[in-house]
Amino acid sequence: MAWIMPIFVCCSTFGACNGSLFTSGRLAYVAAREGHMVEVISMVHVKRYTPFPALVFTSLVAIIMLIPGDFESLVNYFSFSAWLFYGGTVSALLVLRYREPDIYRPIKVPLFIPIVILICSVYLIIAPIIDEPAMAYLYAFLFIIAGLIFYFPFVHFRYHPKFMGKVTHFFQLLFEVAPSAYEVPEIGEDGKM
Repeated sequence: MAWIMPIFVCCSTFGACNGSLFTSGRLAYVAAREGHMVEVISMVHVKRYTPFPALVFTSLVAIIMLIPGDFESLVNYFSFSAWLFYGGTVSALLVLRYREPDIYRPIKVPLFIPIVILICSVYLIIAPIIDEPAMAYLYAFLFIIAGLIFYFPFVHFRYHPKFMGKVTHFFQLLFEVAPSAYEVPEIGEDGKM
């Protein structure tokens, strides 16, 4: 009977890994589609209709993250970063629920769910730091904040270098991808689409 628990842990780990693989590529795809990343990542494969460049980009980032350290530190700092973003997302949901109570919401979540998730998020961010303080957590946080260096010129001010058109065309031919037919919906004054 001692073998049952390791089997369940393996199944749970495989399921979580499978979910992360499917969602991480799609998150990069949607971010690029909304103009927060380079245009080629928002394209789909012409035969398989999958976000192939986004999956390749996510895979390359994962490989680069494995190079400098061991797997344990990667898991620790990835979970720290992930829960930091989960907490930020849920905090934004709570702030918008308070500031904009009448805005259109396709899905309305009961208020106690985001509050519980926020409490769990704060715990999962602070507990590893208290348990085993390391400067690497500060480095991970500073690395995330350093993303603002790229955000302001390329997203906020919409600066597009001239050579990016050629780069996008090259990767379109290499990956056999084309822009998706999605268009960003317009949101009216009343907050409805």
